[in-house]
Amino acid sequence: MVAMALAGVAVVGMTSACDVDLRDHECMSDEYPVQAVGPEGGSACATNGHEPDAGYVRYPAGQVPQRVGDKWDVYWQSHGLDAAGHLIKN
Repeated sequence: MVAMALAGVAVVGMTSACDVDLRDHECMSDEYPVQAVGPEGGSACATNGHEPDAGYVRYPAGQVPQRVGDKWDVYWQSHGLDAAGHLIKN
């Protein structure tokens, strides 16, 4: 019983030292999110300091999803970007 209580305290201590928002980040800390070109979109991650791979573009400034399910993640699931990073009108 004591071991279970100590294990619970350890888990609480570890999670409090981490990000308190438990939603998943879009990318790892050394990456940034990018979107596939075209009306269907689709996201991926590019390495910080490098341009996106062919067929992907950066999100417009201020409209970059940070976490799965956040405002911009939901928005970009139904909106696309062209090769210049401009919104595709549906």
